[in-house]
Parts: sequence; structure tokens; C-alpha cells
Amino acid sequence: MLYIFRRMWPLVVSGLVGFLIALLLFSPKLYSSNQNIYRVIRERIGILNQIIGYVNHFYFDTVDMEKVMDGAFHGLMEELDPHSTYIPAKEQENINELFKGKFQGIGIEFDILDGFITVISPIPDSPSDIVGLLPGDKIIAIDDYDAYKITKNEVFEKLRGRKGTEVKITISRLGAAKPFDVTIVRDNIPIHSIGAATMLDNKTGYIFLRRFSATTEKEFVSAVNTLLEKGMERLLFDLRGNSGGFLEQAAAISDQFITTVDTLVYTKGKIKESNQVFKSTPSKGNNTLSLIILINRGSASASEIVSGAVQDLDRGLIVGETSFGKGLVQRQLPLDTGSAIRVTIARYYTPSGRLIQRPFEDGSDLAYYQELYSVDREEKIDSLKELRPKYNTRSGRVVYGGGGITPDIYIPYENKINGETIKVLRNAKRPFFNFASKKTGIIDGKYSSFIDFKNNWEPNDNMIDDFFNFLDADTITVSRDSLMLDIDYIKNQIKSELAGSVWGKNESANIRLLFDNQVLEALKHFNEADAFIGSIN
Repeated sequence: MLYIFRRMWPLVVSGLVGFLIALLLFSPKLYSSNQNIYRVIRERIGILNQIIGYVNHFYFDTVDMEKVMDGAFHGLMEELDPHSTYIPAKEQENINELFKGKFQGIGIEFDILDGFITVISPIPDSPSDIVGLLPGDKIIAIDDYDAYKITKNEVFEKLRGRKGTEVKITISRLGAAKPFDVTIVRDNIPIHSIGAATMLDNKTGYIFLRRFSATTEKEFVSAVNTLLEKGMERLLFDLRGNSGGFLEQAAAISDQFITTVDTLVYTKGKIKESNQVFKSTPSKGNNTLSLIILINRGSASASEIVSGAVQDLDRGLIVGETSFGKGLVQRQLPLDTGSAIRVTIARYYTPSGRLIQRPFEDGSDLAYYQELYSVDREEKIDSLKELRPKYNTRSGRVVYGGGGITPDIYIPYENKINGETIKVLRNAKRPFFNFASKKTGIIDGKYSSFIDFKNNWEPNDNMIDDFFNFLDADTITVSRDSLMLDIDYIKNQIKSELAGSVWGKNESANIRLLFDNQVLEALKHFNEADAFIGSIN
């Protein structure tokens, strides 16, 4: 018991300090007109200094004061709302790269498999792509230093670097007689917002958007134009699991679909600078595409702005599950240490005036996020629908505020594969990828195109036996009888990984989506989506 207390005490102090700061600095009383806010802050900061002094002097064990203070800062921000937060300097650099949409390095998606850096995919047009790295390549040395059992953090340290600098890597490739060296010149590497863009059939395009970063609009326009050249007449826009990003980019993506002069989203905050209105630019919009947007409980913030604008303005059909329910706008502010805070500055509203923020007044961040994972979440939302504020779309359809974007058509996600198949799918050794990367020779040069491969190749019984033997050799212990119950799904995964190894991520997704029940069900509702085109024109 003493040991547990000893380990937990720094965290207790951290949380206590955070709570005190939040309580004292952000109490509503603090902002009453009859108090001098700065005098109160000075007094309470003095108390904080006393607490820190006592802990530093009297506490019987060594205290990581940096950790304690980080906890205090976290506590301060978390008392405000679930989306205001403190970001330590170590995390801030990665976040900046993610949302700026680029970093400098060699440009590979990788994983550590069997102790080796394994190329999952070279990023298109990156230095790694230019020199010809392939999925499945293993990097066994970096600048002549053995890379076996290297950590992911060490990979970042050694492969990232200033544009124009060189790094020598040693590659082990299946089919190559011996390892070989490649010298790569580092360059700016894009971090793509688009996870996949492909044609599901001769007229249906599909775009999956991971996040809303600085490059999202540019990427999206390029993807749409590419699919239009391939004959796209209707678009399934997948925003599932997209937790948001830049507000301006959300408005820009909404603008791509709206050809009338309308408000896309607006914000209201305490100060004038937080009040913004984003309006459409009709010349940018496309009103010829039949549009379905697919959302789930992981679709938040910027994803909800796009879905809300499309729904309120009767531009397309929203399908899937009720979205996250984040109607708050954050601004990131830098701190002197290289860290930052992300503080809520405003609420945002959809064109009809909806605030879609879920309640969080009970003060429990844990309960706020756990609610998302409730099995009966959709039923609870539906039962409370009449209590939520009602709004009308441009055509008069009723939509609801106060709890995310409710889809026009509810399509629950169904995972019908058994536990043994899930074990293989989630195994850290990535057996589907590894197996497929060793089998690319069976399709290389034998099919005229991806479509030819998609329509005419399926794993035969011999390949399935090879896969099961591969699992055994890789000491992945599962029941073959259980796997056989999901044999069609397993064949799909093998085919998807093969397609990715030969043609790339878009084609891999194209195959994988054949087993996505939400996508397959959404495709049945384009007749309803077509009706919105008629109302616009």
C-alpha cells in the first residue's frame, strides 16, 4: 500500500495543483465587476509557489517537477471543457507537422516487423518513391549502422533531417540476391489528408478523408478532378473517424459542393475576433455530382461542419451513425517553452443555426468520451430526439441540434468476423501485409490493369494453405477451423494487400471496401441523393 501511495503521490500533487489553478483562475466569481482579477491571480500564484516549495522541501522522494507542472497545466485546461488542453513541447512538434501537412525526410510509411524497419508504402513522389523503394523492403542499416531492433523514435531521428542532406540505407529485398545500398536525398514530405480516392464502379467515386490539414482543399480538388476524368458521376465522401482539424479547411471543402450564395458555417465567441462567418463561393462549387457523406461516432468538428452544411443546404444525403457532437472551436496558442495550449474560443453553428455540441456540464471528461462507446448510443439519441432543439433545412426538412449530426439514413457498422480472424488482423507482425509482399510475383505483369486484376483474380485453395502455413511459421497461433468461417474476408484481405503492393493504397482500399457493410449499404441510397441534385437545379 505504501509503495502504491509513493508512486501515486506526484500524480496526486499534479492533479491537486491543476485543480487549484483552474478553480482559482477560472472561477466565475473571478470575473465579477467588483473584484480586481489581477490581484486575485497574484495572491493565488503566491499560494501555488508555497505548495511547490513545500512539496520540493518536505516530500520524502524525488519529485519530477517538470511532470508535476505539466500535470498542473493539464488540470487547468481540462477544467474548462473537454477540448481545451495543454500540449507539452515534445508533442507539439508532431502535431505541427500533422496539420501543416509536411515534414522533411525520406518519405516512407513503415512499421517495425520482426525487428526490421519494413516499408509499408513509399509516399508518392517522395525521395523514397523516386529511388524505387517498394512495399516489403527491409531497411537493415542506416549510414552503415545496424538497424535491427531499432525503435520507431530512433527511425524518426535517423531518417528525418534537413532538406538536401543525404542518408544511406541498406535494403534487403525479397528476390534480390543480396542486400544493396541506396543513397537518398531528404526533401519536403507531404502528409496527405486523403486516405484513398478510387472508383468503386464506372460512375461512383469514393474519397476517404483522414483529417482537415493545411493542404486538404488542394488535395481534395485534385482527387475530385482525377475521379471526374475517370467518369465519376456520383461521390461517396467518407468522413468516418475524421476527428477534424482546421475550421477554414472545413469551410473550403463545404464550398466545393455549394453553388448558391449561402452561409456555410459561423462562429460566436466572447471577443470580436472569435466571431466569423464563412460564405460559399458559387463559382467553386459542383452541383452536378450526386453526393452521399458517410459519418460515424468518430466524425467530429470539421467533419460535422461539412456534414451539417451539406445537410442544412439540402445538397446531399448524410448516412451512417450520429457523429461525435463537437460544436466548439479551439485556437492553439504558443508558450515560451515550445509547448502550447489549445483553448476553446467560440461555438460554431451550421447554416440553419444548429449548435451540435454534446452536453458536458457534468464535468467528467471520462463520461463525455465513454458515451461514444455505448452499445445502445444510437437508441438513446433517438429516444431523446424530441427533447433536442429542432431546425429546418432550406427545403423544410427537420434536423436536430445539441448532439452531433443525425444522419438522414442510419446505417450501423457491422463487424461479422470472429475473434480468431480479428487476432490475425490486429497482430503486430502484420501477417496479411507480409504474406502479400512475398506473393507479388504471382501477379506482376500478368494483368493489364488493376481492374483486370480485380475482376479476374481470387486467392485459390493453395494460396490459402500457404497463408495458414505462413501464420504457423510466424508463430501466430490461431484456429484454422475458426478462420475458415471467415474465409471470404481473409481472401479479401490478401487480395487487398496484393493490390496495394503492386498498384498502391487507393487500389488496396478499393478491394477492402467490398467488405465494408456501411459503404455497401450507402451505395443503395444514391437515388435519394439524386433528388437533391434536382432540387438545386
